[in-house]
Amino acid sequence: MPKTKLGLAVCGSFCTFSKIMPIAEAIAEDCELTAIMSENAAGMDTRFGCAENARERLREITGRDVICTIPEAEPIGPKQLFDVLAVAPCTGNTLAKLANGIADSTVTMACKSHLRNGRPVVIAISTNDALGTNAKNIGELLNRKNIYFVPFRQDDPQGKPNSMISDLSLLKDTVAAALEGRQMEPVILGPRG
Repeated sequence: MPKTKLGLAVCGSFCTFSKIMPIAEAIAEDCELTAIMSENAAGMDTRFGCAENARERLREITGRDVICTIPEAEPIGPKQLFDVLAVAPCTGNTLAKLANGIADSTVTMACKSHLRNGRPVVIAISTNDALGTNAKNIGELLNRKNIYFVPFRQDDPQGKPNSMISDLSLLKDTVAAALEGRQMEPVILGPRG
C-alpha cells in the first residue's frame, strides 16, 4: 500500500515550532511528507529561534526542499501532489484568509490549489484571538466542505481568554479521519488535566 502523501504547511506561530517538529518526525515515518512554510515562518528570526534552523530541520525530517513561495505552491493542485494538506500551526491571520478566500501567501495558495481537487485540508489552530475576532472565521471554516480541524482548546483561559490551540498530538488521527471524510470529535476539547 502506498504511503499517504501529506503536505505540512507551517505558519508563523513561532512558539509552536518546538511542538510541531517532533510531530512532523513521527508523521514522516508513516507518510510521504513535504513541508510548506509561510513567508513569515520561513524568513523571520524570533526569540523562539532562527528561521534557517526551522527550514533546515524540516528539510531533514522530510528529505525534501521546503516549499516557501507562491510559485512553488501553485502547482500543488494541478499536479495533485498531496492526498491531504495539514496547516499546523495555523495562525489567526492565515485562518482569516482561508475563511475569506484570500490566497496571497505560500500557505494560503497551497490550500487553495489543493482544495480545487476536492481534497482535504486539516487545520491546527494556534491563535490568540480564536474566541475574539477569529471566532467567525472558525465558524465559517467548520461549515466548509473538505476542511477539518484538529481538536482545540483554550490554552490559558485566565491569562489569554480568547486564545485557543489545537492538540497537536491529535494531528495524525485527524489526518486519518479527514482522509475518510470525517471530522474528529469532539472538536472543542475540555481543559487540560
